[in-house]
Amino acid sequence: MTGMPPPFALDVGEDARRTPVRLVVIQDERRPAVDETGEPVVMTMPHLLVRELLALLVFSLGLVLLAIVVDAPLEEMANPLKTPNPAKAPWYFLGLQELLHYYPPVISGVLMPAAVLVALVVIPYFTVNLERRPLAEARRPWVLASLWAGVAALTVVLLLTASHPIWPVLVPLWLVGALMTPPEIWPRPRGILGWLGRRSLAFWIFTWFLLATTALTVIGVLFRGPGWAYTLPWRDGIY
Repeated sequence: MTGMPPPFALDVGEDARRTPVRLVVIQDERRPAVDETGEPVVMTMPHLLVRELLALLVFSLGLVLLAIVVDAPLEEMANPLKTPNPAKAPWYFLGLQELLHYYPPVISGVLMPAAVLVALVVIPYFTVNLERRPLAEARRPWVLASLWAGVAALTVVLLLTASHPIWPVLVPLWLVGALMTPPEIWPRPRGILGWLGRRSLAFWIFTWFLLATTALTVIGVLFRGPGWAYTLPWRDGIY
């Protein structure tokens, strides 16, 4: 109330226990930057590390039991005079080997992996997607137009630069574009459409990358036979 003395008094003393002071100065009608999300916070040690150690032990035990029960699909002794057809890399490299079917070795084996690694190093230094806002939050026509313009541009680049149509990458790209579209045009999406509408742009980019990587690896492991031609897994003994 006007004319009332302030409910506090400024006092200076050497005994902090006798005269505890908490002073906050706020200028220009600005509030202090306080980030309070209300989420529970736990220490990395032991809460996180113990769980990671238990997960490591469980998966290691599962691999040991699998190795005891199921024999590894080993082939005959290596012969330097006889090259197997097809000569396949380990499964975790078959996605890159599958790219060799579409691009020259310099592009698929050097430039593309280097671009991914550089992106993983550089992107965290940019203040992007900190709030993970839903992509369909704005509901503006230019957002949907920009999305499909990006999909079309990537499609043209992938078709013009590859020696063959790179369907394992194009189909996931079109699928992600199709899933992003309904929440942008639906008035009030609910259910599955509502869940899709709450996904951020980073979610969709990573989903495309994950689907494309999985498709390339599965095709290289199961569906590539002699001469790196398409085949069925139960034909020619290709696994």
